[in-house]
Amino acid sequence: MLTSQLPTFITVVTTAAIDAINPCAIGVLILMVSVILASGGSRKRLALLGSLYVFTIFVTYLAAGLGLVYYFQKIPLVLTLYISIVIGSLIILAGLVEIKDYFWYGRWFSLSIPASVAKKIHAYSQKVTVPGVMFLGAFVSVVELPCTGAPYLAIITILSQNFNFGAFLMLVIYNIIFVLPLIVILFLVAGGMELRKIKKWKQAGREFMRLAIGLLLIALGWILILIANGTINFG
Repeated sequence: MLTSQLPTFITVVTTAAIDAINPCAIGVLILMVSVILASGGSRKRLALLGSLYVFTIFVTYLAAGLGLVYYFQKIPLVLTLYISIVIGSLIILAGLVEIKDYFWYGRWFSLSIPASVAKKIHAYSQKVTVPGVMFLGAFVSVVELPCTGAPYLAIITILSQNFNFGAFLMLVIYNIIFVLPLIVILFLVAGGMELRKIKKWKQAGREFMRLAIGLLLIALGWILILIANGTINFG
């Protein structure tokens, strides 16, 4: 049982680790932390509100994943092959767009949150209350899923092929890994690290993030297509 699920587990962990370097969620957390610190908030309050933000993202992403798994399992088996091929092709296309942004960032079409939505996120991030932070986490999760959720969609499609308790645990593990950098950043700042160092790291790694995600998406897209036509079987 464990041996047959090992390729899937490795794919889930690898994808989650790369997807975890998510510019949007990290950027909003940094913005929110800046607002809390500028308003004179304590480190304890920062840790509390930041934890609620991260937890809300975790819950929203997990709920979205379970919803998509349920939807995919309701699709007639005869259509599953074609849907997997279409999703795989779209994910490969998304990967090519990400690689394009590594070389020509911001030119032509990009997988990014629209400017109008980004303004709303900026406005919501100023409301550093418990309900405001939880709403912000849910809002960020929902709006970034269509733009940066291609790796997650690929994993959901793979897991939905044979969704059992083991697959459910893998989905949970994916989302824990996904929010892990947010937790690390939050407690580094709450522990006293200067926020400008986090911002500098985020900016320095932006191009590499896109290249890594692009290559990952192309690999995942091919895996989905190969699973659909029966060339490989993850068990």
